[in-house]
Amino acid sequence: MRIVRNVWVALFTLACVALTPTLSLADDPPAPFITEAYYRIEWGQFDEFMDLFKRNHYPILERLKEEGHIESIVAAFPVNHASEESRWDFRLTLVIPDTDAFASAMPAIVKELYPDAEKLKREERRRFSLLTAHTDIVVRHEDVSKW
Repeated sequence: MRIVRNVWVALFTLACVALTPTLSLADDPPAPFITEAYYRIEWGQFDEFMDLFKRNHYPILERLKEEGHIESIVAAFPVNHASEESRWDFRLTLVIPDTDAFASAMPAIVKELYPDAEKLKREERRRFSLLTAHTDIVVRHEDVSKW
């Protein structure tokens, strides 16, 4: 039951993040929405997590990028170890130019790519069960040449 709750909390968080308005200054064009997702995976479960991520989540992001709803996707992995409380194993950074278009496009893409919704739900539940922590952080990039 805890796993199901955690999956729904994670999906709710993603939806909230996707629907959050972009931050901008009054005279500047709207800034893209930038989110960094940090994943801490149970020891020994990294390969299974990445397999499920690449099979079920990345194709959705890739299609959103192809359609222009994502400007860039960057995956990062730490080179050195950190203490357990600050450890993360995988970071995914997305730059989204228009959060409304992103959120509107996602359901149709998911339905097209994964007609077996129950299988996707089971595999996503398994992927999230492999995590010990997951955090989405919205960041703002600033052009330091204007300082």
